[in-house]
Amino acid sequence: MTTHRRDASRMPAPPQAPADLDDAVLIERSWHRPELFAVLYERYFGEIHRYAAARLGTQLADDLAAETFLVAFRKRDGFDPARGSVRPWLYGIATNLVAQHRRSESRRLEAFQRAPVDGDADAGHEDRVAARVTAASAQGPLAAGIAGLSDGDRDVLLLVAIAGLSHEEISQTLGIPAGTVGSRLSRVRRKLRAALGGVNPLIGGSDG
Repeated sequence: MTTHRRDASRMPAPPQAPADLDDAVLIERSWHRPELFAVLYERYFGEIHRYAAARLGTQLADDLAAETFLVAFRKRDGFDPARGSVRPWLYGIATNLVAQHRRSESRRLEAFQRAPVDGDADAGHEDRVAARVTAASAQGPLAAGIAGLSDGDRDVLLLVAIAGLSHEEISQTLGIPAGTVGSRLSRVRRKLRAALGGVNPLIGGSDG
């Protein structure tokens, strides 16, 4: 049995609640009715798990996704309902946890630089990014370019390429101004374009 399923079993079953209740209402009500947090768990666990798997691989994703929701549950009283969606908040927690595994992420990128273009079944990080930002033939150079980014620039890039967050959502996720998000993406675009020999590194991505 996987870790995230064990942790999921520790959370109460999702209560009967209208499907259209927004995040802010759910989390505010969960301050007094903790079982309501399970609705948010069901709503967002899948995409947080995919983000974790894309960055760190499936072996670490179970633990990291489960930990994201345990941290969120413990800190839910500090969430400001005026923010609306809890999605950027959850991605912020997950990204902070990813930062504790930078070495693992770097090893995955280094391995992918040497892998064939079609890669293997668990090359989630690079496959997902490559599918969003450039052609398959550039995967090796792309992995090298991403590995060479600063931690902050890499986080911004992958929150766009993997999670599909907007500039405003990334601003909330990382606690930085939206203008900083745009400037980081512009810097990333220049660096990756150079690494890819002039190929547009953010095809289909945000133009920030």
